[in-house]
Amino acid sequence: MRKITLILATAALAMVLVACGTSGSGGDGDTYTVATDANFQPFEYKNPDTGEMEGFDIELIEAIAEDQGFEVEFETMEFDGLLGSMRSAKHDIGIAGISITEDRKEFIDFSDSYYDSGLILAVPNDSDIESIDDIDGLNVGARQGSTSEDYLLDNTDAEVTAFPEIVTAYMDLQRGRLDAVLYDLPNVQYYIKEEASDSLKTVGDVLEGQPYGIALPKDENPELLESINEGLANVKENGTYDEIYEKWFGEAPPQ
Repeated sequence: MRKITLILATAALAMVLVACGTSGSGGDGDTYTVATDANFQPFEYKNPDTGEMEGFDIELIEAIAEDQGFEVEFETMEFDGLLGSMRSAKHDIGIAGISITEDRKEFIDFSDSYYDSGLILAVPNDSDIESIDDIDGLNVGARQGSTSEDYLLDNTDAEVTAFPEIVTAYMDLQRGRLDAVLYDLPNVQYYIKEEASDSLKTVGDVLEGQPYGIALPKDENPELLESINEGLANVKENGTYDEIYEKWFGEAPPQ
């Protein structure tokens, strides 16, 4: 009888421990899975030397987690898969330069915005393309599942080629397989600066000014959303956000 009682007590304790695992309400040492991109510099990427995730988004969510007393574990995937993960609630959090849009709000709870972005065209240095008005009938690359792909399909008559990895689109542009690439301004600028300053340039106006937000599956954890917003406000107020921003973008954030 004592053995049965001990087994039941142990099982009850195990159930309590499981309940306190990765799906808490924020803080108190909970650990949350974070879906992110493997190659969206300078926001997130896997350091080839260390195998660790680095970037602006990575340090920001880690700073928020530290402020709020919870832990994060990263899992990388293609951007389309990340959005699917939010739909299915497979992961607790998503961060990968995710633009806040009305369509995405149908299946995502967004945090307060943490970065203002927009879309820009990248073209070869010798291209005659001067703006988005010049791309009808041309082959233009974009990121699969991104707002850049949506913009091209909804607002132009370009031949759109969508890539799971945006770096592949940039490389195809450099090789002459594409006429242009439309994607998020900071990533386009970063790639040109680091990899293609002698071959690519940006043209035209910044389109579709869209803020980035941290994503959570819709209505799954309002307490965690509140915690993330509180942590984001705190790291902005105490200067941590500014330090991370300057580290990854080389300048102070706009005021």
